[in-house]
Amino acid sequence: MEIVQSIDRALSILELISDYNEGLGITEISEKTDLHKSTVHRLLGTLIYKGFVMQDKVTNKYRISLKLYELGAKRIEDLDILKASKLYTKKLMEEVNEVVHLVIRDKNDIIYIDKVEADNTIRMASTIGRRSPLYCTSVGKAILAYLDEEEVEEIWNNSNVQKLTSNTITDFQLFKEELEKVKKQGYAEDDEENEIGVRCVGAPVFNFHGEVEGAISISGPTIRVTKDKMEKSAKAVKKYAELISKELGYRG
Repeated sequence: MEIVQSIDRALSILELISDYNEGLGITEISEKTDLHKSTVHRLLGTLIYKGFVMQDKVTNKYRISLKLYELGAKRIEDLDILKASKLYTKKLMEEVNEVVHLVIRDKNDIIYIDKVEADNTIRMASTIGRRSPLYCTSVGKAILAYLDEEEVEEIWNNSNVQKLTSNTITDFQLFKEELEKVKKQGYAEDDEENEIGVRCVGAPVFNFHGEVEGAISISGPTIRVTKDKMEKSAKAVKKYAELISKELGYRG
């Protein structure tokens, strides 16, 4: 694959400053990207001209604009799964009174494309557009369970598999056994595998071709989403995932 150096550098700058809400100065960007200040200045000038970056007139620091979000939102708005799920994710939230997420897969990650917040004092610090690994999330496992074994292994090998908590599965053989369990019961659990103190239950959503289109989940702190509550929550998540799948034309 041929890489265009200037585009690669510009995108690296965008990725960098997106992590700093307060912005970064040219010297900081230069040091963190290992690019000369003059190169950074030229690239920032183009990014500002195209509307992807803005400069604070007081601090002179550079921050990303909302342009990237606008471009991404155009694609997400056209996804059938987002339209089909709106009614059901809201109903699921009302039934379990926990936050509901809708995700799709992007290579080795899941991306949150919708969120229905519950009226609870302790809320989940998740945002639309956020990425998480497939291997350690309930929605990720719900998707992986319905892919062929070769694809699962490829995703595993290309993921930065690490023990995020003491419950994270990092052995591939054990992980395959976990996916078999998920497929058998029709839903996946994340029992503090991705984050201590958080439990999630996810189920796959299928399209009219019978392929996994995405997944939905409920998430909450372990003090609310107890192990006793998981089974009831799983039934609800499965029910609404099946309703969304039917809305997409799935007849399996």
